[in-house]
Amino acid sequence: MATPHIEANIGDIAKCVLMPGDPLRAKYIAEHYLENATQFNSVRNVLGYTGTFQGHRVSVMASGMGMPSMGIYAYELYNFYGVDTIIRIGSCGSYSEALNIGQVLLATEAFSESSFARVQSGEMSDTLFPSHGLLQHILQKSKALNINLDQGAIHSSDVFYRLNEHIPACVKEKSLVAVEMESFALFNIAKCLDKSAAALLTVTDSMLTSESLSSHARESSLNDMITLALHAAVTWQDS
Repeated sequence: MATPHIEANIGDIAKCVLMPGDPLRAKYIAEHYLENATQFNSVRNVLGYTGTFQGHRVSVMASGMGMPSMGIYAYELYNFYGVDTIIRIGSCGSYSEALNIGQVLLATEAFSESSFARVQSGEMSDTLFPSHGLLQHILQKSKALNINLDQGAIHSSDVFYRLNEHIPACVKEKSLVAVEMESFALFNIAKCLDKSAAALLTVTDSMLTSESLSSHARESSLNDMITLALHAAVTWQDS
């Protein structure tokens, strides 16, 4: 069965999917971390793969950029392909002096000014949450793997280039530590469909100093985040 955006057949996609934004990052993960990976999607060059990690099936698929794109793919994966869990693995910009380039962050909540959730499902809250059990499982796994993991509330923004305010007022008002563009939509779709979702992010930019990783480095230097997500994904399926 194909959807308008995913050409996979039922059974091609694992119950747990890791979702980077970048299709090339999905390809990198499949080639460097998964065994016997096979490609299940290339529609619009949004690449998706299923393979095994430590003997467990796991899939990785790009979400594209922004909440509308994440909303499409998360909904189709959950609703049509029987996916139970999506872990976003993406990049973020730091609003905090305590979050340096390369640090891994687990989102404890996502605030957004976006109308996405209200239009999609009538959800009126501007703050949405990951699945509590999955969040706790990732925290426990980070300790077992000795991976340093920060936690905090994030800002899911519709706008990448802000012309009027570099750091918006909501950052201070909501105690937000980082900004990205997809997690709020993922958390909303998971809540609507009674599924599991979480967001693991690597700091690739500083909104305070303008320091950043190159696009090439972003494809291959996020290994702590990827390793943690994979270990959490396969052990979450057994829990």
